[in-house]
Amino acid sequence: MTIKAIIFDVDGTLADTEDGHRKSFNKAFAENGLGWNWDVALYDKLLKVTGGKERIKYFVESFLTGFTKPEDFEEFVKHLHKVKTAHYTTMLREGHIPLRPGIRQLIADARNSGIRLAIATTTSPENVATLLQQGLGVDSESWFEAIGCGDIVPHKKPAPDIYFWVLRKMGLPAADCIALEDSENGLRSSLAAGIKTFVILNRYTRNQNFDGAAGVFDDLNDLSNFYRVAGLPLPK
Repeated sequence: MTIKAIIFDVDGTLADTEDGHRKSFNKAFAENGLGWNWDVALYDKLLKVTGGKERIKYFVESFLTGFTKPEDFEEFVKHLHKVKTAHYTTMLREGHIPLRPGIRQLIADARNSGIRLAIATTTSPENVATLLQQGLGVDSESWFEAIGCGDIVPHKKPAPDIYFWVLRKMGLPAADCIALEDSENGLRSSLAAGIKTFVILNRYTRNQNFDGAAGVFDDLNDLSNFYRVAGLPLPK
């Protein structure tokens, strides 16, 4: 099989973003007078749900049984998420969330070898754009043929919708692509779309179930080994 494209997840895969998200949620809660605090142990549980707005709803419904929802709960959640996103993108712009080891070189090698690039994530367009600009440079969004993110599909990971959207945009069959993910939800999503998937672990996902992954790595410090396992003809 000749691999024609690499599809990247973002949070936890391109960069160790999850603690940045967690801290930004806490800042949004504090600014809105809510006595909520998501520590690492709690956030680990909340990560079973993908999407920031969905995560807030899950927290309220599953962990705050005595909380009285505001009359317009949807708008309440949207506002919290908007404030959280502003804090998170500030952290990105200030350089507090660098790319994970090997990611920059992998992307450069893929571009030099004519392998196409895409993104499939549940995070917001603002988060993706800011991370790419800070980590790869101002023009880097143009390197990715399809950037599937946020709410552009009806069902977020572990549903395969976002991967199907990216494949349609690129005009490629799943068999011509590989995906890079960091979580069980992400892996379920890409596998359901028929894409061969490699997992890069992080502190929150290390103990999740990655049955079905084509390979599991702590990081991409050893790119030559990753290229060999993944069957990538890189670098030239």
